[in-house]
Amino acid sequence: MQVILLERVAKLGQMGEVVDVKPGYARNFLLPQGKALSASKANIEAFEGQKAQLEAQNLETKKEAEALADKLNGQQFIVIRSASDSGALYGSVTTRDAADVATAEGFTIDRKQVVLGSPIKDLGLHDVTVILHPEVEATIQLNVARSPEEAELQAAGKSIQELAAEEEAAAEFEISELFDDIGSAASDDDDLAEAVEKTDEDEAQA
Repeated sequence: MQVILLERVAKLGQMGEVVDVKPGYARNFLLPQGKALSASKANIEAFEGQKAQLEAQNLETKKEAEALADKLNGQQFIVIRSASDSGALYGSVTTRDAADVATAEGFTIDRKQVVLGSPIKDLGLHDVTVILHPEVEATIQLNVARSPEEAELQAAGKSIQELAAEEEAAAEFEISELFDDIGSAASDDDDLAEAVEKTDEDEAQA
């Protein structure tokens, strides 16, 4: 099926190009989203008549998107989730989650604009692409953690594995300190018992 593109579509073409696409892709995505028109003679003539206006609108929305991208690029947003000790999430972080946390911070983003290369199923820092315009993208980072404190440590560059290792080392240190204290106390008891025994012997000799 042939369509005429009303905006740039990735991997397909630029505004005004007539391209061949699968009928299902056109009916289910391009046409209802307003990204294309069926390439009938009437539609092509109508597009040519509106081309200058459409290009001006596209330029305006592109400028707005670029201004937002300048503010959004490199922003980090915290997502708090439950997870196992190994860092595996109980569930996953979705495009809606990404859009919600960014919107809560004052950036108006729709989940349809968020692109996840693969589902986020682990704690840590994850780069996410946001499509602000057919020709403008931004990259944000999701800091997925079990608590704000953990998120802060991850933002400082520590992985969940490093944090777990540190916690384990701290726990082992506390246990060894405890045993040292117990051993010291036992040693003191032995010294006391020896002193008492010696005193008894001295008294008996006297």
